[in-house]
Amino acid sequence: MSKLNPPRLIANFSGKILECGCDEAGRGCLAGPVVAAAVILPEGFNCPGLTDSKQLSENMRNKLRPIIEKEALAWNVALADANEIDEINILNASILAMHRAIDNLELRPEYIIVDGNRFRKYGEIPHHTIVKGDSRYLSIAAASVLAKTYRDEIMCKLHEEFAGYGWKKNKGYPTVAHRKAITKYGPSPFHRMSFRLLKEPELPLDF
Repeated sequence: MSKLNPPRLIANFSGKILECGCDEAGRGCLAGPVVAAAVILPEGFNCPGLTDSKQLSENMRNKLRPIIEKEALAWNVALADANEIDEINILNASILAMHRAIDNLELRPEYIIVDGNRFRKYGEIPHHTIVKGDSRYLSIAAASVLAKTYRDEIMCKLHEEFAGYGWKKNKGYPTVAHRKAITKYGPSPFHRMSFRLLKEPELPLDF
């Protein structure tokens, strides 16, 4: 399937009108926050090209974002920073960021669907986790686009202060260039110290 013609996504899982899709961006990064989004879409929402943000070009994500923000019944983006990630681990921080995004929605969801297979109950609102949900359900795909674009913006702003790590390009992900920069400059205040920032050296063949 071409990235230019992604499969049509499913509009609703639960049958509830105020169904909220949640996703996050940045779990696998070495630096910066994990960013989550929560989105409630209107019935009949149509957005050609919308799918999992990882399958979209940066240009396409940036085109889709204002459409989602304008047409969604409610949306919000929230984060958990590197210190929180180090304190409670990346999984709990990702769930915390999603809860914060839901906290600040202008509408209270009737049901929550989440990309992946882990989530923590949010009040009394029922939820369902969906593996690869960002490539199956519209609201989760929309949340993935918002989370990704907002996180990329954060990392580009941090790049202005810490240009040596190349965050404008790598967005904090564990690229070879990023790890080389950590070796050269040491970790920044925005690096996740609980992560393995540097690869372990290879053992000699005759070890």
